[in-house]
Amino acid sequence: MNKDRPTSGPARPSRLARLARIFAREPATNEQLIELLRTAQQRNLYDADALAMLEGVLQVDDMQVRDIMIPRSQVVSLERDASTDVLLRTVVESGHSRFPVLGENRNEVVGILLAKDLLLYAFERTDSRFNVRDILRPAIFVPESKRLNVLLKEFRSSRNHMAIVVDEYGSVAGMVTIEDVLEQIVGEIEDEHDVEEDDTIRKHSEMHYTVKALTPIEDFNEYFGKDLSDDEFDTMGGLVVHAIGHLPKRGERIVIGNMLFKVLRADSRRVHMLQLTMLPRSVEDEADLLNVKP
Repeated sequence: MNKDRPTSGPARPSRLARLARIFAREPATNEQLIELLRTAQQRNLYDADALAMLEGVLQVDDMQVRDIMIPRSQVVSLERDASTDVLLRTVVESGHSRFPVLGENRNEVVGILLAKDLLLYAFERTDSRFNVRDILRPAIFVPESKRLNVLLKEFRSSRNHMAIVVDEYGSVAGMVTIEDVLEQIVGEIEDEHDVEEDDTIRKHSEMHYTVKALTPIEDFNEYFGKDLSDDEFDTMGGLVVHAIGHLPKRGERIVIGNMLFKVLRADSRRVHMLQLTMLPRSVEDEADLLNVKP
C-alpha cells in the first residue's frame, strides 16, 4: 500500500443513508409521511414521477371502489342470448378485452367473456351449435365501499382483472378493472381505445360524481347546468385550487355554491381527481359539513 497516496475526502452518503436520515423521525400519519416523501424529492433523492407514484400508493389506501368504477351506463356489455355475429361485432367495435355478459336483465351478470375466447372460436371452429355459456368465466362481485388496496390484493391473488360493482341493495352499479386501480398509482394508462373527453365526469348517483381535474369548466357547466366563471381558470382543478387557496392534498374539501368538492388524488404538482357531492342547499359555514358524507 502506498502511504504517500493522498487520501480522498469523506465518502458521499449513499442515497439509502440520506433517506434513512430523513426518515429518522417516524411519521405518525399519512400526511406526515407524504411531507417526508416530498422533502426527499426536493433533495433530489428521486424524481417527481417517482414521488407521484409513492403518493398514489398511499392514496389508494384511502380510496373506495365507488371513486374509480365505470358506471353501469358506460359499461360495454354483451347479452347471453345474442347471436354470434352480434357478439363478434360488439367485441371488434369496442376494442375491449373483457365483457360482462348479461342474462334476463342488466342486473343479472352471468359471467365474463374474454374476447380471445370468442375470437378463437370464430376463427378456429365451425360448430354451428355455439353457445356463449360454454366459454364464460365466473364473474367476481365487489361492493362499492371496498377499499382499493384490498381490491388490488384480491385481483392479484385471484388473477382476475375485472370485477362487477354492486350497490348496497345488490344491484349492479358498474365495473372496475385492475387497470383502473393501477392508474391511481402510475397515472393514466391510455391506449388507442381511450376517449378521455367522454370520461371526465362519472355519475355514481344523483348526488355523487367523480370529476377529473382537467375537465373544462365550460363542459362542467353544460353537464350540471351551472354558471361557474371560466375567466381566470379553464379547468375544474384550477377552480378548486384557487378556491382552497393552495395546492391541496388528498382529502381536502371545499364548498362552492351547493357543491362539495373533495380531492381524491393529487401530487406535489397538481390535482388529478375530484369527488363531487351535490348538497341540498348552499353551505356557507364549514361546520355544516360535519353531517355530510361525501
